[in-house]
Amino acid sequence: MQNYKIDNMTCGHCAGSVQKAILSVDPQASVKVDLGAREISVETVAAAGSITEALKAAGYDSRLL
Repeated sequence: MQNYKIDNMTCGHCAGSVQKAILSVDPQASVKVDLGAREISVETVAAAGSITEALKAAGYDSRLL
């Protein structure tokens, strides 16, 4: 399980964009969003660096927790 803080994920549209970015790296990933805390949990076989890069390409800076 990988956990990320995404400070600029502020609404449902943002959460959808974040999920789409992660699923572009690993279509089988399971993504749980905590919009209030601006955090996501990802169950994936993809490397954390790949997830971070996909999020950055989608316009979301993230950091591993």
